Amino acid sequence: MKNAWMVRSGGGDYIELFESGLVAIGFGTPMDLTNRDREGIREAYKTENPGISGPRANGDVGMLHRFANEIKKGDKVLTYDPGTRKYLMGEIASDYFFENSSSELPHRRKVSWQDKQVARDDLKLATRNSLGSTLTLFRLTDEILMDVQAALEGKSSATEAEDPSDEEVSEESKRSLQENARERVKDKIVQLDDQEMEELLASLLRAMGFKATVSPVGPDRGVDVIASPDGLGLLEPRIKAEVKHRKNTTIGSQDLRSFIGALRPGDRGIYLSTGGFSKDAKYEADRANIPITLLDLDSFARLIETHYDNFDTEARTLLPLIKVLWPAD
Repeated sequence: MKNAWMVRSGGGDYIELFESGLVAIGFGTPMDLTNRDREGIREAYKTENPGISGPRANGDVGMLHRFANEIKKGDKVLTYDPGTRKYLMGEIASDYFFENSSSELPHRRKVSWQDKQVARDDLKLATRNSLGSTLTLFRLTDEILMDVQAALEGKSSATEAEDPSDEEVSEESKRSLQENARERVKDKIVQLDDQEMEELLASLLRAMGFKATVSPVGPDRGVDVIASPDGLGLLEPRIKAEVKHRKNTTIGSQDLRSFIGALRPGDRGIYLSTGGFSKDAKYEADRANIPITLLDLDSFARLIETHYDNFDTEARTLLPLIKVLWPAD
């Protein structure tokens, strides 16, 4: 019987590598694990990480063993792109292999991804919560797999997550809690309407030290939020921002070109798209003569987390959040 796995893309940092047809992990062990059993992997791990022991070491070794030995060709695999809030579903297409390079993720398997992806919002709440708190490598239950498959087909089904081991939770519970919390914040952000999204971006810029205002309703020539150090646009940087709140629509290069065309020397551009950006759009931003920052939903949420302490009362009312304290050791 084929298994199904969740392999995370480092919080989205390696999603382009994954999209190229791979899943990969690292765990600070740049040694070939071919033909090594669990104890052999443990020895390799201890050689590279002599200062790590206890639950963390056991959890890391378990992940490496699963990836090298338990995953099989033909197994289903899932990964998540936090930028677009979509899950990629595919099939493992190769045995384990070691990429002998400077990559942080040298342990790899080839994957054949399906063309269609699954929007996080199309999954049941229980499934979203479970996948939001998964480990780097996690075996999916039949119920989760059925829910994902149902979402692909436009249907629905009940879901229930498999509990990870206590040892693995001990190692990654903090990171899982943080990432699950971020996904819940993004769930709240996508519920805002277009005008509230513009207000939220203006609030973020004010929290970062700028004086920002939302453009009046009506023709704005591609500019929804304007900010500057003095609030008058007399001092640079003059920031002009466009907001597109289309959670399942990726912004393409033509949209970026139109936005860039409305900017003038001395301006700085921010384009916020809750549906993410195409590769061509990212290329347009990189080659623009005027500095452009692209914010997808994930990067927007991270900035909100960073600057939330400086949000004013109106902004906190728009997006009420609480801080969770965690022991330092």
